[in-house]
Amino acid sequence: MGSVYRKTVTRPLPTGAELFTKAGEQFARWKPKTGRARTAKVTTGADGSLRIRTEAATYVASYRDGQGIVREVSTGCRDEGAARNVLRELERRAELVKSGVLTVSEDSIADQQAIPIADHFTAYLVSLEVKGTCQKHRGNVKCHLHRVASDCRWRVLRDMGRPALEGWVSLRMADGMSARTRNAHLAAWIAFANWCIDNDRLVVNPFARIGKANEKADPRRQRRAMTEAELLRLLTVARWRPLAEYGRESVAITGKAKRSNWMKAELTYDRLAAAVERARGTLSETPKLIEQLDREGRERELIYKTLVLTGLRSGELASITVGQVDLNASTPCLILNAADEKNGQGSTIPLRGDLAADLKDWLASEATPTTLRLGDYNGISDPSQKLFYLPTGMIRILNRDLATAGIAKRDERGRTIDVHALRTTFGTMLSKGGVAPRTAQAAMRHSSIDLTMNTYTDPRLLDVQGAMESLPTLSLSSEFPSGHALRMTGTDESLVAVTVAVNSVQSGSKLSCPVIKTAVEAVRGFVPNEDKNSVIPKKTPSFAGFANDGDQERVKRFELSTYSLGSCHSTN
Repeated sequence: MGSVYRKTVTRPLPTGAELFTKAGEQFARWKPKTGRARTAKVTTGADGSLRIRTEAATYVASYRDGQGIVREVSTGCRDEGAARNVLRELERRAELVKSGVLTVSEDSIADQQAIPIADHFTAYLVSLEVKGTCQKHRGNVKCHLHRVASDCRWRVLRDMGRPALEGWVSLRMADGMSARTRNAHLAAWIAFANWCIDNDRLVVNPFARIGKANEKADPRRQRRAMTEAELLRLLTVARWRPLAEYGRESVAITGKAKRSNWMKAELTYDRLAAAVERARGTLSETPKLIEQLDREGRERELIYKTLVLTGLRSGELASITVGQVDLNASTPCLILNAADEKNGQGSTIPLRGDLAADLKDWLASEATPTTLRLGDYNGISDPSQKLFYLPTGMIRILNRDLATAGIAKRDERGRTIDVHALRTTFGTMLSKGGVAPRTAQAAMRHSSIDLTMNTYTDPRLLDVQGAMESLPTLSLSSEFPSGHALRMTGTDESLVAVTVAVNSVQSGSKLSCPVIKTAVEAVRGFVPNEDKNSVIPKKTPSFAGFANDGDQERVKRFELSTYSLGSCHSTN
């Protein structure tokens, strides 16, 4: 028989408590902000501080489960009668386990239903970390789980339900949330519920059959590839804009000559060279600042070039260290660790010759993001240094570079350019250069060739017109060709008729040899009758007694007649 009771706990000594001794024991008396004065025994904590001994606010149920093990379960009830009801339910489940109605696993699942859902989230995120998922993914999953649980007011596992989640998705759709974001939330909850099943926390997944939104029908971010001319302008701006920002001219807003009415002129591609010269003159007394800005421009230009010519994602490039750059091999390459790659497999990224030379100059120069001097590439003392420094606001920097270069951020079809669009440019240049689709897929490190050819290839930049011009020329004829021309071009229908007839005889059909000649004459054209001015079939050919009105109708037509199953008899 189980029991319910309140556990004895210790708490810090209340502020302003009065200490007194009674029957050789020390007590404390204090008056809360609300209610009457209270008294409790005083004890000494592990750290030597004085603490009071009181009872817990809620009851604990103690009982023997179906396996005969004594369990203590918090009822969460402040009332003793309610706590005893919880105890009776626990004992009823124990009897069901003993009788075999419930399994031990099912009984354990029932215990999980009362645990706060936030505790399950914590355990799930720990399992994702053990599995080796990246921190960014775990952060996104945590955000998705807590957002839905808060909006749907789910406190424990038994609160979860498909109608509530579908209602939440419907509301978010009305608020304008994209299909991809909605699917990300659904995927997080489906994966969480599957994990609960694997760990004996749920019996079934309540979200298993929820349909996902069509992301192709609701794209929020469509990227476009950049042309070669746009890339050259972007690289030029990236190289010189950090320095040119200090050479922008001041222009007056109004006619009044007040300092508050002056502002810096907008930096454009045409004014870039002049702005660089003015900056060198303005900063002539601070050569270290000029050197720093020049180094920043070189690094940014090389970052853009590396992204475009390797297809690396920005996060992957940010993870590359000096030790992962192999420029002395027969094929220069970058070594991408599995932990830093999106698919978690690790790759070797080959480098073009000009890019490899640029990287070698970068490493051998005094312009590195972490130190002023590395010395020779072969003698770098710290290979763990990052190859490039990619700031968190890289997208804002790219937007300013695009504006200065005069490149539209968004085209007429609503497609945009961002940092990841440089990877789209890489995929498009591969297709445009005639690279085989399977090779392009390997270069992009995609698991699906459809992703390479459709998502990461901009058809607008492909030379479709050139492909059309490579097709053979098909000239139109002004008059019907002669029989000799037909035979030369292989379009003489009599050859087709002979082949058909011979095949028919060989297959065992009831056709005699004279029929072959008749069929050839029938399909070769119309036989002139006695009247030379008219063209009428002389006589309907008789195919071994199978000629009928339908056969006559076929011969009158221009195209070669074919026989249906109804007019031909099988010998089988």
